[in-house]
Amino acid sequence: MRTSRLLFCLRDYSLFLSASPHPPPRYIIAPFFSTPSRFPHCFSSTAHTHQDDSSPSPSSSSSPSSVPGPAFDLPRFSRARSSLTRSHSSSTALIAFARQYSLRVAKVKRAEFDDDASQRAVNTALCCNFLVFSLKFGVWLVTSSHVMLAEVVHSIADFANQALLAYGLSSSRRAPDALHPYGYSKERFVWSLISAVGIFCLGSGATIVHGFQNLWSSHPPENIQYAALVIGGSFLIEGASLLVAINAVKKGAAAEGLEMWDYIWRGHDPTSVAVMTEDGAAVTGLAIAAASLVAVNATGNAIYDPIGSIIVGNLLGMVAVFLIQRNRHALIGRAIDDHDMKRVLEFLKSDPVVDALYDCKSEVIGPGFFRFKAEIDFNGVVVVQNYLDRTGREEWARQFREAAKCEDDCELLKVMASYGEDVVEALGSEVDRLESEIQKIVPGIRHVDIEAHNPEVLSS
Repeated sequence: MRTSRLLFCLRDYSLFLSASPHPPPRYIIAPFFSTPSRFPHCFSSTAHTHQDDSSPSPSSSSSPSSVPGPAFDLPRFSRARSSLTRSHSSSTALIAFARQYSLRVAKVKRAEFDDDASQRAVNTALCCNFLVFSLKFGVWLVTSSHVMLAEVVHSIADFANQALLAYGLSSSRRAPDALHPYGYSKERFVWSLISAVGIFCLGSGATIVHGFQNLWSSHPPENIQYAALVIGGSFLIEGASLLVAINAVKKGAAAEGLEMWDYIWRGHDPTSVAVMTEDGAAVTGLAIAAASLVAVNATGNAIYDPIGSIIVGNLLGMVAVFLIQRNRHALIGRAIDDHDMKRVLEFLKSDPVVDALYDCKSEVIGPGFFRFKAEIDFNGVVVVQNYLDRTGREEWARQFREAAKCEDDCELLKVMASYGEDVVEALGSEVDRLESEIQKIVPGIRHVDIEAHNPEVLSS
């Protein structure tokens, strides 16, 4: 019997009592402690036939406490209840197995997400990019090299992008409010996307255009030795920043239980990946610039200088497209990883209170933060059995017997209302338990939305 059906029965029976001139039927006690289809012998043969007040039953005349109405066979109900008690052993074993399963799955925990690593990588990149920009700008003024101008533009774009990433990290830490109940974690996705667009337009576009403009009118750069020194120094600075970014990516991958390369492609924090790819492009761009200047110095052909600028521009374009694609998926709303979703669904399907699952969804709402939603068809029999095991079925049986003996319907209605309210609270307790177990299985799930599903609504 579904929980929804149980509540509907309570409501309909209350309406029946308020409208019916007959006394309350005594067999109302049994459905709360067993199911008629499973224990039909606990009801008398006249259980579903209301008798008129003018024609009392023979049994009612022999008992001073009896009133006209269908008779409730207490000895048969006691035997049915003992049979139901024996059946609890199997259901209790099933519940114990499910809870052991959930605890066994929940033992697989991940490291806590380290947001400070991303912040440290961004701050390091900001300082390094400003220092490298100053060196490159000075060398460009001395040498007038096209490839060095491309590197100056590259450093400006990197510095501006790191500033955007730093702002995104800061704004994403704001606490949830009425307009944004799930917080501002996606702010970093927005600013990482803007940073990637800036790399594509300013870094890649301007560098490629400048390279093509000077492809046939270039001249060998002057004071090329200064350019070589600055490129070597910038390579060391950018390399140090790259190592910090790689360390941040490794920590992020460990926090999400992924390999480093998997985290680069589908990790949930774009900030550290953006810093690492931009620093990697910067180190590669410096190597390309050095190769271009070496080729110009060795051959005397100045065309290698703008060619190097075009290559650096294309490299930045590829990095920008990669970052745009990653942040686009994050902003649209990605689901959690398949293996995490599978573990959560396996736990829910194995729980005795769950009959069926409908419309299960998940979404990444921030780096390492997830949201999970499911509609569940609850097994009302198990929910009620769990509740009665906690509170004691004998007490409720006593209350219903005493209420059924009263001539007035008010006492029975009070007991029914109290029992129905407790059943609803019991269902809420089961929902809270499921939510807690789900968050143990995948600690990153911060918000769990479980809704009670009524399959009869769809069938009707």
